[in-house]
Amino acid sequence: MQTMQSRVVPLEEGKDPGVTGRTNQTKALPIRLLQLFVLFVLFCITFSVISILTIRHFGINGVMTTVTSSFQPCYEEPSGLDRWIRPPSNLQHTMTDKELLWRASLMPRIKKYPFERVPKIAFMFLTRGPLPLAPLWERFLKGHEGRYSIYVHSLPSFQPHFHTSSVFYGRHIPSQVSEWGRMSMCDAERRLLANALLDISNEWFILVSESCIPLYNFSVIYHYLMKSKYSFIGAFDDPGPFGRGRYNNNMAPEVNITQWRKGSQWFEVNRKLAISIVEDTTFYQKFEKFCRPACYVDEHYFPTMLTIQAGNSLANRSITWVDWSRGGPHPATFGRADITEEFFKRMLEGHRCTYNDRNSSICFLFGRKFAPSAMEPILHLAPKFLGF
Repeated sequence: MQTMQSRVVPLEEGKDPGVTGRTNQTKALPIRLLQLFVLFVLFCITFSVISILTIRHFGINGVMTTVTSSFQPCYEEPSGLDRWIRPPSNLQHTMTDKELLWRASLMPRIKKYPFERVPKIAFMFLTRGPLPLAPLWERFLKGHEGRYSIYVHSLPSFQPHFHTSSVFYGRHIPSQVSEWGRMSMCDAERRLLANALLDISNEWFILVSESCIPLYNFSVIYHYLMKSKYSFIGAFDDPGPFGRGRYNNNMAPEVNITQWRKGSQWFEVNRKLAISIVEDTTFYQKFEKFCRPACYVDEHYFPTMLTIQAGNSLANRSITWVDWSRGGPHPATFGRADITEEFFKRMLEGHRCTYNDRNSSICFLFGRKFAPSAMEPILHLAPKFLGF
């Protein structure tokens, strides 16, 4: 009985050995926290003393500069010359034509470039939709990266589907509907020029259609253009009903009838003349208002304007070959059956012209009009006759 009481009393008085152990741990816990707090205070005091001594020695600016310079942003806008000379990585933009032409008309006044500039040819494709001869152009351009750029103007509704490895991938510019013979066609050509001018390395600007092909390999065409003293655009005085007969007296005084010119819309111009085309506002207004069918503005606007403004810079001939021998308002179109060795000889041989004021037998660098069915035989004969 006494033994049982001795067991019960400790339980009633809370003297269980396990409870006593937890009490001892509770007393030890505040001591450990106090030690950690003291260490923290000592660390803060030490850091403060070091900071004060550093600021006194180097100054506040030196300390702040060190801290700031260690921050690396995720993206940094180029602040040097690179932001001005690097071509747009994406041809799609939200500029209006007015904004685009203004931006493209900006040009440096110092002729010598402060960086190593490799002049490029801008191939500007004016097309309604697909580019059926693209494989031929791919072969022509292969291995010459860095010396050319491509721009495509198609109908706004057209959705291109080029492989990512194609030279045409991502090269369509913001476009609008253009109609043959109307000012909207010249608008499309100026739009192509303006987008190409945004790349400061583009030196020559070649307007081609989806039915055009190159007639020589890239190296021949590149050197022919880069060494030329003149731009190539047809501009001649036609006294007949399809020349001066389209002149409107309201064009004066900016354009009188003796200055009225006619030529092919397919041109090859250097950078200086390309800027002259996109910056024009005087002649544009006259042609937009007074040159409408049966005055076909794409045959008269650029030849007339450039003859007046820069006549001495024109070769007064086109280097895009076409065949008018079949008659009609449009040149002949060539399909699969037309592409023979005899055809290539006729297209490439027997020509006489002037190049840099000297006689030359190389007069045409491009040819049109070729149907999609012509591509296979052209690819077959190209190594022998075209050099690629």
